[in-house]
Amino acid sequence: MGQNLILNAADHGFTVCAYNRTTSKVDRFLENEAKGKSIVGAHSVEEFCKKLKRPRRVMLLVMAGKPVDDFIESLLPHLEEGDIIIDGGNSHFPDSNRRTRYLKEKGISFVGSGVSGGEEGARYGPSLMPGGNEAAWPHIKDIFQSIAAKSDGEACCDWVGDEGAGHYVKMVHNGIEYGDMQLICEAYDILKNGLQLPAKEIADIFAKWNKGVLDSFLIEITRDILYFNDEDGTPMVDKILDQAGQKGTGKWTAINALDLGMPVTLIGESVFARCLSALKGERVRASSLLKGPETKFEGNKEQFIDDLEQALYASKIISYAQGFMLIQNAAKEYGWKLNKPAIALMWRGGCIIRSVFLKDITNAYRQNPDLENLLFNDFFNNAIQKAQKGWRNVVSQGAFLGIPTPAFSTALSFYDGYRTANLPANLLQAQRDYFGAHTFRIKPEFANETHPEGKDIHVNWTGRGGNVSASTYIA
Repeated sequence: MGQNLILNAADHGFTVCAYNRTTSKVDRFLENEAKGKSIVGAHSVEEFCKKLKRPRRVMLLVMAGKPVDDFIESLLPHLEEGDIIIDGGNSHFPDSNRRTRYLKEKGISFVGSGVSGGEEGARYGPSLMPGGNEAAWPHIKDIFQSIAAKSDGEACCDWVGDEGAGHYVKMVHNGIEYGDMQLICEAYDILKNGLQLPAKEIADIFAKWNKGVLDSFLIEITRDILYFNDEDGTPMVDKILDQAGQKGTGKWTAINALDLGMPVTLIGESVFARCLSALKGERVRASSLLKGPETKFEGNKEQFIDDLEQALYASKIISYAQGFMLIQNAAKEYGWKLNKPAIALMWRGGCIIRSVFLKDITNAYRQNPDLENLLFNDFFNNAIQKAQKGWRNVVSQGAFLGIPTPAFSTALSFYDGYRTANLPANLLQAQRDYFGAHTFRIKPEFANETHPEGKDIHVNWTGRGGNVSASTYIA
């Protein structure tokens, strides 16, 4: 990543100084990939800082956590007021909050920037999500927007917001990435085990989908993976152990959603699906002990494949709607000013979740920056309505065939819950008050002197309880 970002910046006319603690790597880089380019090297932190033009702009690409703090401390003796430190790793946003405040006290501007797109994106145009001390933005804007991916002529990079906002948005990006990947895997599972299609036919379907509303990087690479055969001519994907790995960013998103009380259900289910996949031994044993339905698909395959495309599209809309709900709530909770149209634009190119439909999200927030929910935008509202019949068919068929669809199912459940004016939480509140005197509030249309509106009420449900209620709080 680091080398490719350096080469990218050099290609755009910037002179870059490269440093690595293993100085032999610097020398090897200068003698090979960087040869003939506007790239110089350094063999110590002191030499590195001396070679930088003021205000110094130092970009770190090191492992998240303590290594970032350690490297910052090694830089500080060699920096001056007004210099800029940029963390381009996958740092957790609370760390970026802390570093912004800590370095501001020392006169140093800190930028925590999400970087997405992998090694190829770093080389030819990543999605960049910078946040932190906004005083740094004028000094790095030209560099970042030059090296970033472009979508319809616009750079997939803009200032996100204060403190850890950049890394927060990257965290949510990664959570949405978890959701997109899980949805695609469920669609693949339905096509393979529900319709009994071979890998090549499934690849053909993904190739077709990639020309429509699902046009995206992840659909594209899924097509390529399914077409790829091993040396013996059989699909490589069929030989891969079904245990998914994870590095924690999806889990961070789910935990933060719980902390903020936001129903980001699809990302949560996607994290749990990876956890379930890790229980390979137990699943193998369970497969011989726990029985499911012995049914086969008997409907119109072509129509069902169309329904599956719509179900995938609708579920993606729900995932992004939930992601932006979380971002909006985080802005209120942490006092950040976030640029929502710019965030959608940043994800349109260069990053893993880049897709054609992010252009529609950008347009939605440009039309109404205060849009309460993506589902309230006419474009997405109409898209959901069009997809709804097929979406419900896919979820019901998954249950009928015994194929797990946690992401499809939770997306549909969220949609039905979100559009329901009266949920059964009234009964839940009654239960809480019955066993723990946790109180409830009365509906406005039923308020009276005994049960006033907006007041915490406890009733003696059995005649044997008391009139003392528990304190009301939200943990």
